[in-house]
Amino acid sequence: MLPETPDDPARLLARLISIDSVNPDLVPGGAGESVIADFCGAWLAARGFEIHSLDKRSGRPSLVAIAHGTGGGRTLMLNGHLDTVSLADYDGDPLDPRIRDGRMYGRGAFDMKGGIAAMMVAAARATAHGRLRGDVLLACVADEEYGSSGTEEVLESFTADAAIVTEPSHLEVTLAHKGFAWFDVEIEGRAAHGSRPELGIDAIAKAGHFLVALENLGRRLAEGPAHPLLGTGTVHASVIHGGEEPSTYPAHCRITLERRTVPGESADSVERELTAVLDDLTTTVPDFRYRLTRGVHRDPFEADTEADVVRTLTHHAEQVLGHPPVVRAEPFWTDCALLDRAGIPCLLFGADGEGAHAATEYIDLASLDRLTDILTATITDFCS
Repeated sequence: MLPETPDDPARLLARLISIDSVNPDLVPGGAGESVIADFCGAWLAARGFEIHSLDKRSGRPSLVAIAHGTGGGRTLMLNGHLDTVSLADYDGDPLDPRIRDGRMYGRGAFDMKGGIAAMMVAAARATAHGRLRGDVLLACVADEEYGSSGTEEVLESFTADAAIVTEPSHLEVTLAHKGFAWFDVEIEGRAAHGSRPELGIDAIAKAGHFLVALENLGRRLAEGPAHPLLGTGTVHASVIHGGEEPSTYPAHCRITLERRTVPGESADSVERELTAVLDDLTTTVPDFRYRLTRGVHRDPFEADTEADVVRTLTHHAEQVLGHPPVVRAEPFWTDCALLDRAGIPCLLFGADGEGAHAATEYIDLASLDRLTDILTATITDFCS
C-alpha cells in the first residue's frame, strides 16, 4: 500500500507509469506524450504553476511549468523526459505499477518517470509557501529516447541560470557523458555478371578492408589518452547493406557506423579521423572508392565541478545520504549536452533502480524519496 501523504512521489510515479507514453519515432503507432503531458500540466497547474505547452511537432508536446519567485533570485530548471521505449517486450503488464520488496516495477519506472515524479513533487514542496526569490522551471520534455526534439524546443524559448537533469544515476552525481556521431560509408564497386570478374568490382569485398581498418581504429582509440571519468572514445560498425542477388558483383555496399566521443572530440574531428582512414585505403587497396556522409551527431558533456548548482546539489546530497555522493560519468548521451551547449550549467542526478529499456524495469522507492528530498533542498537553497 502507498502512503496517503500529500504529493507523495511514489503515488505520483504510479500514476505516471500507468500512462502509455511510448515514443512513436521508436515504435510506429506509439502513444506519444500528449496524455502524460496533459496529466503533468494539470497536476502542476493545481499547485500554482504557470503552464506552457510546446507543440512544434504536432502530437509530440513538451511541457514547461514555472513557479515565479518574488524577484531577484536565480532560476533553476529541472529537466526530464516523458517518453519511454517499447512496451512490447516487457515481462508482464508494463502499465500496471507493482510494488515488491521496496521496488516499483513498470515501464518507465527507472527511465525516467521516477525522475519526473521526484522533480514535480520537489518543486511543489519548495514553492508551496511562495518564499523563493528565483523562478523554478520544470521542463517535462518529449522525444529524448530518439531525437531530443523536446529539449531543443524548450531551449528555443526558455533559459535558466542552472539545470538538473533527473535521469536515473543511482543517487550518484553525474558530471560527464559521452557523445556520439553516426556516419554512412558508401563503398563503390561495379556491377557485372558473376561470370565476368574482369568487368566487376566487388563493393562488399572492398568494404571488408574498411571493416578491418575500423577495427584497428577502435584498437588505437582504446590505447590512446583517456578521459578521467569516461575513458576513451569507441567506434563500431552498426549496419551493413550490399548486393542485389547471388549472380551479380555488388556495385555498392553501405556501412553505418557509430563513434562514441569524449570531451575534446567532435563530429568534425571524427570526420577527419575517418577520412584519413578511408583515404589511406584508396592508396593501398586497388579500385577502392568511397563516399562518407555524416548523420546524427551529439556532443559529449562535461560539467564545471565548481558550478554553483553542482556544489549546491552535492552538499544537499551529502546531508541526505549521510556521506559524500559518488561522482561518476555515463557512457550514454543525455539532454545535459544540449543544456550545456545553450550556456546553462547543469548536471545529472537521479534515482536508483535497474532495467532501462529491459524486459523488467524498477525503481528503488527509498531512493525516490531521497531524490525528492535532495531536489527539494537544492531548489530551496539555489533559488532563495
